[in-house]
Amino acid sequence: MESSSYRDCEYTTLRQAQAARRQHYVELMEQGMNSTQAAHAVGVSKRTGKVWRNGRTRSTGRDEKASVDWLRGDLPAPTPTHARYLSRDERLSIADGLTNGDPLREIARHLGRSASTISRETRRNRNPASGRYDPHRADQFATTKRARPKTAKVLARPRLLHAIHDKLVKHWSPEQISAWLKQAWPDNESMNACPETIYQAIYVQARGELRLDLKQALRSGRTRRKAHHRSQERTPRFREPMIMISQRPAQIEDRAVPGHWEGDLITGTRNQSAIGTLVERTTRFTLLLHLPHGHDAQTVQQAIIRKMTNLPKHLRNSLTWDQGSELALHKDIKTALDMDVYFCDPHSPWQRGTNENTNGLLRQYFPKGTNLSTYPETYLDTVAEELNDRPRKTLNWQKPSQAIINLINTN
Repeated sequence: MESSSYRDCEYTTLRQAQAARRQHYVELMEQGMNSTQAAHAVGVSKRTGKVWRNGRTRSTGRDEKASVDWLRGDLPAPTPTHARYLSRDERLSIADGLTNGDPLREIARHLGRSASTISRETRRNRNPASGRYDPHRADQFATTKRARPKTAKVLARPRLLHAIHDKLVKHWSPEQISAWLKQAWPDNESMNACPETIYQAIYVQARGELRLDLKQALRSGRTRRKAHHRSQERTPRFREPMIMISQRPAQIEDRAVPGHWEGDLITGTRNQSAIGTLVERTTRFTLLLHLPHGHDAQTVQQAIIRKMTNLPKHLRNSLTWDQGSELALHKDIKTALDMDVYFCDPHSPWQRGTNENTNGLLRQYFPKGTNLSTYPETYLDTVAEELNDRPRKTLNWQKPSQAIINLINTN
């Protein structure tokens, strides 16, 4: 019985595994392999490779004409295009210039094009097998790449789709997945995908081309793209003396010294319930405050002190909060933890940008309009642990949990 796996990826049916094998065969042909080499590489017979090369699914036993022109693809003959694209005559001039040893800038001046255009053309459309620039092949190859519509890269490669899906269900962002793919398959371009490619593949699923449950992995929970516009109308709630963010030392702003935190609340239905969030500015390490009995000033003060007391002293330098009434007892916090407390200006959430970003991530676990007091503290700790275990671009793809441990061990 034939196996339903290919290249370490399991498929539901043999048909899907064979489709992945054939797609790999086509990629190898496009990279310059001949039919026999590509067939052996994917583990099929020379005859099967010939059938696939001819653009067919099975052999009829006759010597049939190929339905695919591998030089030009399965497109009709090239037609005149917009002047922004290089023409066949221009490509012939480029080939002549390269043969004569002319510099790319001189070729560009002769054609009235920018040097970067000629550089990209010769780099992208060279024959991968010979390394030479063939103007006729380059023209037809460019025409093939320009064709629309195209099958999305993720949808055409089941193995890549499977790898992306595994990370999405773990709540990784497309940017995190893209960076991980480059690290896991540095020499396999077919297993790399930029964040935009992943986003496009995810949003296509709303029309049924990907599994519908993938949309639940997106932090926004949307099935269609939408402009991000959120009005911020937070106003001051108390007038007691505060140390404003403008008085905060410059070393806090540039994140050179660790131990400076940003804090806020995320609230539930009608602001009746809340969860406190604390984020360390240098490592992005996150702590969550369990507030099942309300979020008044006394309750929040006790929760902050209880959560941060066991931190090393060099990781308790300052706390920056907005002007919410829940921090009315900030002087007690400062005294108990021996750390400065600063307040943002009114209507200025960007002054706590790290915390605002983290609150957005947490909404995937604690949706708006829900009762946040029902979540046990063990669940809050699990969410914080999962968030701290994600690689971050700003940390050069290091995890916050690793970064905070490094700080603790170095002091």
